[in-house]
Amino acid sequence: MSLLAAVGLLAIGFIALVVGAEALVRGAAGLAGRLGISPLVIGLTVVAFGTSAPEVAVSVSAVLDGRSALAVGNVVGSNIFNVLFILGISALILPLTVHRKLIRFDVPLMIGVSGVVWLMALDGEIGTLDGGLLLAGLIAFTVWTVLSARREPNTASEPEAGAPPVRSTWVLLLLVAAGLGGCAIGARWLVQGAVTIAQSAGVSDAVIGLTIVAAGTSLPELAASIMATIRGQRDLAIGNVVGSNLFNLLGILGLSGLIATGRGGVEVPPSMLALDLPVMLGVAIACLPVFFTGQSIARWEGAVFLAFYVGYTALLVIEARQGEAVPAWRMGLFGIALPLAAVGVLASVWGSARGNRQRSGD
Repeated sequence: MSLLAAVGLLAIGFIALVVGAEALVRGAAGLAGRLGISPLVIGLTVVAFGTSAPEVAVSVSAVLDGRSALAVGNVVGSNIFNVLFILGISALILPLTVHRKLIRFDVPLMIGVSGVVWLMALDGEIGTLDGGLLLAGLIAFTVWTVLSARREPNTASEPEAGAPPVRSTWVLLLLVAAGLGGCAIGARWLVQGAVTIAQSAGVSDAVIGLTIVAAGTSLPELAASIMATIRGQRDLAIGNVVGSNLFNLLGILGLSGLIATGRGGVEVPPSMLALDLPVMLGVAIACLPVFFTGQSIARWEGAVFLAFYVGYTALLVIEARQGEAVPAWRMGLFGIALPLAAVGVLASVWGSARGNRQRSGD
């Protein structure tokens, strides 16, 4: 593919993503109101699972091709991208209000599952038993989420002012399906164009895999969350990210583990055990105190998330090139910037808790 064709594919892929995300968010939000289910639950299930389709395709294909390390790298990299980049960008656009259910159940579950996957991977692989347990966890999570949603009052958002009412459930389902298809096709074209441009610039395959593939397969989540944020469906935006992360770990790694039966399991490289899996777990844990600060993600917290993603990606690039700056960059990122950010978040949590106590006393 020529460089000019790659640029054209990049542009067309971006347009397909935007159009697909618009249809997906409109259809999902309308479906939530139609079925009496909150946008948060729709985001945690329908939207999250649908936008994870590129991760499924990449990981399953990688396992079948005998490149199982790529399957794990795609999931771990996507989860880090989802939280740091997608939530960071969304919060910069508009501070995100966090539903109590996320704080009480879904985010702690995401933290727990991230820790379990790390423990499963300590022997260097995700085996058949691990895969079966993860898939069983996905089924249990989906059933519990839907059943619990039916017991809660409907919190679906009202239609936008001036928006034409959509009466047919089939039309809403068609919008969701078309949106998912547009996101998947757009992501594929955009990734193909970006990889070609990166290769022409002399970027190594290792760096491309660690950055472009992981981030590229998360583009549907990015497009859906940003569009949901712009349209005021902030529950859907956050639910999409948390639900996608759970689906990546429980569904994609679970399926990959079962597919890899007889192939020695899904290989987990030592470098991933030493850096990427701990970062993924740390990112999941970071959500909880951030969400506690007034039950929202403020713009400054979104900026911190984005800054850490840039720092983490830069570390991957430097390590791939075996640069001499690796120790200094690690120290700056994990020894200085991370503790300072933790102090800031904890101070914000303490201030929020203190303000709540004062309001209660009044």
